[in-house]
Amino acid sequence: MNKDATRADDSGRRSGPPAGTRILRYAAFTPDPAGGNPAGVVLDAAGLDDAGMLAIAAEVGYSETAFVTAGDERRRRFRVRYFSPLAEVAFCGHATVALSVALAERLGPGDLVLDTPAGEIRVATAADGTGALRATLTSVPTRSRPARPEELDAALGALRWRAGDLDPAVPAHVAFGGNDHLVLAAASRARLADLDYDFDGLAEVMRRHGWTTVDLVWRESPERYHARNPFPVGGVVEDPATGAAAAAFGGYLRELGLVERPGTIAIRQGEDMGRPSDLLIEVAPRDARVRVGGRAVPIAWPEEPPGPNGPGLYAV
Repeated sequence: MNKDATRADDSGRRSGPPAGTRILRYAAFTPDPAGGNPAGVVLDAAGLDDAGMLAIAAEVGYSETAFVTAGDERRRRFRVRYFSPLAEVAFCGHATVALSVALAERLGPGDLVLDTPAGEIRVATAADGTGALRATLTSVPTRSRPARPEELDAALGALRWRAGDLDPAVPAHVAFGGNDHLVLAAASRARLADLDYDFDGLAEVMRRHGWTTVDLVWRESPERYHARNPFPVGGVVEDPATGAAAAAFGGYLRELGLVERPGTIAIRQGEDMGRPSDLLIEVAPRDARVRVGGRAVPIAWPEEPPGPNGPGLYAV
């Protein structure tokens, strides 16, 4: 724990994590610690106040850190909060997968119930054929609506995209899976790969409309998509894997009628950042909830630097 992970409140008193707070680090949606999306995990955060949790999240530098603030191991039920380096967020999918695998390593595989600011989240954990642990969360009920013209224009301007860069068969929507996400489909893989946006401008647009990320996707096939997720409102240039956005995207596909029968859709993310991630979403036409699953593995510390490309990316 860095001694600088404290800060003064308005009265001048120091506020931060108690001595001995243990911070775990996991890469989610990957079998490789060098891939996926890193998340911080604090399994005993009962003694932390808001400022302390925010200070830890800022020090860890990952897009989110999950904090267990209360729990019942016998019932496998836990209260969880999530913080980015800049603010608390209602829900985070990749940190949920990381946290659930960390709990399963200690309690054994099985079902978990997480009480989050976004609502109750149920997670199934199990070992696969190699013995590696996987976690599959069931989202809160999803919903989706067409993006309004002024929302779309503002987002395209900040992204430095044009209307012609979009796939007309996959229309722009605002989708919810615990948080709101703007979904924009690129017309080509090359357009998705070329991401050079106005960080402050997009953050301002997102704050104005209440979006957690912008979910940029490209459809390789009806069963496979590629995604990128700018997250400037959290102080993050881009997420390598975004479970909450994947849940919202599953609801979006359902709303558009692009899922005709229950099935699994693969999402490849983080490839353009050098942290490839694989998310599987299970979507059913008559169920507003979406299941999002993947593996998570511990990250050795201090050998692994914060952020997918070193300290700079997350410390915006």
